[in-house]
Amino acid sequence: MSLPLWCIFSLAIWLEDRNHIFYLQDRVGKEGMIFKGVKFRSMVFQAEKDLGPVQSCERDRRVTGLGRILRATAMDELPQLLNILKGQMSFVGPRALRPFEIDGPDNAPRDIRDFPGFRERCSVRPGLTGIAQILAPRDVSRQDKFKYDIWYIHHQNLWLDIKIIIFSFMITFLGKWELRRPRFRSLTRRLYDMVIKDIFQ
Repeated sequence: MSLPLWCIFSLAIWLEDRNHIFYLQDRVGKEGMIFKGVKFRSMVFQAEKDLGPVQSCERDRRVTGLGRILRATAMDELPQLLNILKGQMSFVGPRALRPFEIDGPDNAPRDIRDFPGFRERCSVRPGLTGIAQILAPRDVSRQDKFKYDIWYIHHQNLWLDIKIIIFSFMITFLGKWELRRPRFRSLTRRLYDMVIKDIFQ
């Protein structure tokens, strides 16, 4: 069903700078297994050549014009459907993270296995979307995002997954995935209050 979008985005990415359409990265899956996550390229070619594995920031100059649209709507992650078909990911779950990311005041790459909760977080497959992705502010620390993921693992059920998927589609239609604050909090107030109360109080 999404094949027409694949064709449109692939052509648009190639026309923008005549370079690679897809971007492959090592990601950490269930039980800590490493797999190749695939996304539409939303940054300039070799964006991390000088910076290393740094997370995108607000108004990141590495993001292309089309990339801003793809990231705001999460369409850059559409190719991860292939990872789901391979059994490496699920539709809902913790975000598929890179083995090393720059996080903290020293701007040094940190092994995500060093963060508290990593082992429990890897007890389930990572998801295309998840509770941290829809409720956590974009720039919250990695350690705090893990708290959202652990909460999800403890409360996982079909109805919660359906709500997360519905909210994710709403964020996509509104183009608010790149907001650096909680997204449409009023529409998810009950879920937001329930999660925040359990995690941070």
